[in-house]
Amino acid sequence: MKLADALFAPRAVALIGASADPGKNTARPQRFMRKHGYDGRIVPINPARTEVLGERAYPSLLEAPGDIDHAFIMVPAAQVGAALEQCAARGVPVATVYSDGFAEMGPEGAQRERLLVARARELGVRLLGPNSIGLVNVANGAALTVNAVLEMDALPRGGASVVSQSGTIIGTLLSRGAARGLGFAKLVSVGNEADIGVGELVDMLVADDDTRVILLFLETIRDAGALARAAARAHAAGKPIVAYKLGRSALGQALAHSHTGALAGSDAAVDAYLRRAGIMRVEMLETLIEIAPLVAGRKPPAALGRPPRVAVVTTTGGGAASVVDRLGTLGIETLTPDPAFIAAMKAQGIPVKSAPIIDLTLAATADKYRAVLEALLAHPDCDAVLAVVGSSAQFHPELAVKPIVGIAKSAKPLAVFLAPHAEASLKLLAQAGVPAFRTPEACADALSTYLGWRAPRPCDASAAIALSDLIPAGALANGGALDEAQALTLFAALGVPTVAWSIAQAPTYSHAIAYPVAAKVLSCDIAHKTEVGGVTLNLGDGRAFDASVPTVLAAVHRAAPEARIEGVLVQSMAHGLAEVIVGYRHDALVGPVVMVGMGGRLAEIYKDISLRCAPVDEAQALEMIAAVKGLALIRGYRGLPRGDTAALVRAIAALSRLALVEGQPVLEAEINPLLVRAEGVLALDALVLLRLAPQQ
Repeated sequence: MKLADALFAPRAVALIGASADPGKNTARPQRFMRKHGYDGRIVPINPARTEVLGERAYPSLLEAPGDIDHAFIMVPAAQVGAALEQCAARGVPVATVYSDGFAEMGPEGAQRERLLVARARELGVRLLGPNSIGLVNVANGAALTVNAVLEMDALPRGGASVVSQSGTIIGTLLSRGAARGLGFAKLVSVGNEADIGVGELVDMLVADDDTRVILLFLETIRDAGALARAAARAHAAGKPIVAYKLGRSALGQALAHSHTGALAGSDAAVDAYLRRAGIMRVEMLETLIEIAPLVAGRKPPAALGRPPRVAVVTTTGGGAASVVDRLGTLGIETLTPDPAFIAAMKAQGIPVKSAPIIDLTLAATADKYRAVLEALLAHPDCDAVLAVVGSSAQFHPELAVKPIVGIAKSAKPLAVFLAPHAEASLKLLAQAGVPAFRTPEACADALSTYLGWRAPRPCDASAAIALSDLIPAGALANGGALDEAQALTLFAALGVPTVAWSIAQAPTYSHAIAYPVAAKVLSCDIAHKTEVGGVTLNLGDGRAFDASVPTVLAAVHRAAPEARIEGVLVQSMAHGLAEVIVGYRHDALVGPVVMVGMGGRLAEIYKDISLRCAPVDEAQALEMIAAVKGLALIRGYRGLPRGDTAALVRAIAALSRLALVEGQPVLEAEINPLLVRAEGVLALDALVLLRLAPQQ
């Protein structure tokens, strides 16, 4: 039996720890399955009962008759191992473990979980959980869950399936969806995700005939590779994936050693990862509930080379403005009707003005509203159409809601925002498969998410690079960090042009770099030299250099007395048009990312960056440059001199190749600044942090 069938369509289910008290959580799965139409065998396991809620009960799974496809384990954590052994003895292929007391409880629980999973693998039993609230297959009533929302009289059926890292969220989505007339196909809580994970479940839903859209509620990303591979298969199957991911805050970024670590924190990295995987990310939970009809059956829109544009028609000016205003903050324009469109509408007796919102408040009839919508859906200059309905949505749906229902689905998406509280109209639109939204914020979020959606972009599968090919093996002896000379050597080996430099050492500190020069303390223990007084600039001759070096070294000794000083790094002074920061980071959740932004000392203040999963090709690097507002300075903004964008593109792509180094030993790497000139770029400052035990 396939794992997906055992999970979602079991012919017989064992409820290990089933209670005969209808008020207890452990009685719920049995009650829910019978209530919602599950017609398979239910086998309660309870050593103190011969009957549970009308079903024949057995003291152990070993004594239960017939084949069992799925076990739902609800016993205390200390008894889960014994239940697992019984599952293996009876040939049960999968067990959902509702029991808590595992990794979520701390180190001892985590060890208990590791042992449980290891034993399950030895026995050939797959695990969902532990600490999983269960799953629901709406189609067949397999409600293997303790979620109290399943007390509802009926489960609305639809084409969206949910994989959640929060157990209670599946109940939230079910109940809130039902209030809008939106249903689901399958919902599953992964719990601690110790064995069966999000990526594997997405793969199952790709092959599921009832699923058209896959919704993810994510608290973290435990297996980025598995999810990305599943997302690629979902895209090929025409099944959009939408994610709501917790973790927008900046917690943990204070520990970053580089500007890149602080700017390209885990949430920004997750954004880049989801974008590359072709997974849409919504900002609001409300959007996750309501977006499925907007994206079902659709493919990612093509890149436009301009901001996305939405056409708006309304019977309430204020209601439409509330959505349009939000769309504007998200970088989406509204279509102002051109003279030809205005003339065409006038010929049909429909007054349309040259304004971003087509307001039919005083002229609305069902026929006119439908005519405008159909004309906008056919208009070549907009990418989506927004219909906003005022008070009539609550009491007179025939005026504007029913005309929307009567419009055939087009290649261009149509979204609806109902300004009043109009549950009946929401359900009417849901039944017709028309995406409708309760709030202007969720409506704008959904449109922005869809219009920014792109197809998955596979990572470069180029041959791996050995770190020893980039820098001498001896440079890795200390681990932890490279000194700046070693870091510059690595960047140059990748193909990034670097400023001329030389190492000056005691006692004479002689060097061969032409003046004027910059002098920096050279130490693998000091990441930010300016903060300890370890940098001096524009030294015009040998006398100035000789006078400055002792001052710099003394300042460093006072500020960082434990730091190992290897000498002084002497660099040519260089000038250009702009300072850029280019960084690389190995994110703990999603792996390698590359960043570009406005550089210099104020990089963290500006926070004007673009981030992508690494490695990137030159086309992707160019997209990154275009996304940084401050880099308009080198694109000829208002007649300013143009910088060498092509050289910057090559440098970004080159640095991103750190993702291809065998074992990915580089944790963070940064050029700040990378000087952009009229011709070429130069790396002036270099930082590289390695794993404590680098692979050589």
